[in-house]
Amino acid sequence: MKETEKLAVGALVSALVLAVPGFVFHVAPRFPGSLAGSLIGIAGAVLLVLLLGYSAVRRCVWVKTRATKHASMSAILSFHVYAGVIGALLGIIHSGHKFQSALGIGLISTMLVVVFSGFIGRYYLVQVGTDLGEQQSMLAMLRTRYDTVAGTLVDGPAPTVFSDVPLPDLLGAIADLEYAISAREMLKRALSRWTVVHVGAAIMMYSLLALHVWNGIYYGLRWLD
Repeated sequence: MKETEKLAVGALVSALVLAVPGFVFHVAPRFPGSLAGSLIGIAGAVLLVLLLGYSAVRRCVWVKTRATKHASMSAILSFHVYAGVIGALLGIIHSGHKFQSALGIGLISTMLVVVFSGFIGRYYLVQVGTDLGEQQSMLAMLRTRYDTVAGTLVDGPAPTVFSDVPLPDLLGAIADLEYAISAREMLKRALSRWTVVHVGAAIMMYSLLALHVWNGIYYGLRWLD
């Protein structure tokens, strides 16, 4: 994972968060049906549909074999992340902050759940796992040091290399680290369910998106009139 990618996606997610409550300052009821609003909505919908490409690559060997000839899995995943966030942002812009219909509210809500659960799984959960691994390595080192110090105290004077490490402080550091690891493991277990939330919200989102598109076509495209 590149730090620049994390910063860029984080900035886009922040923009999305700030765009959602924009109805407080601006509402454009006619914008969604205008030419500009429709084009923005179509672009957002296309990006959201393209998200399915990553799922196809992951789950279908035939598709993966051919797709990875042209792009790496890392590149495909990066596109998946960017397309999801930008597609959602375009969806918010397309709405004109006209959050009135149950269909529109449901679509926006599930779209946000998909984006945020994906962001958590892609970046935060990975970071939690990395931090947990580092803490476990540090704990193993401290326990080794404790065993060495405790053993030398029983057999005789402690070696010079450990003479500046008071045993109570070492025990305190081990206890603090064990507590931190326990808390982080609980957090990781809770966040590990993100896939269920992400997939469930995505299924609902695509169902509502299909209804939204059908609704727009059925009642007519106003900008064609």
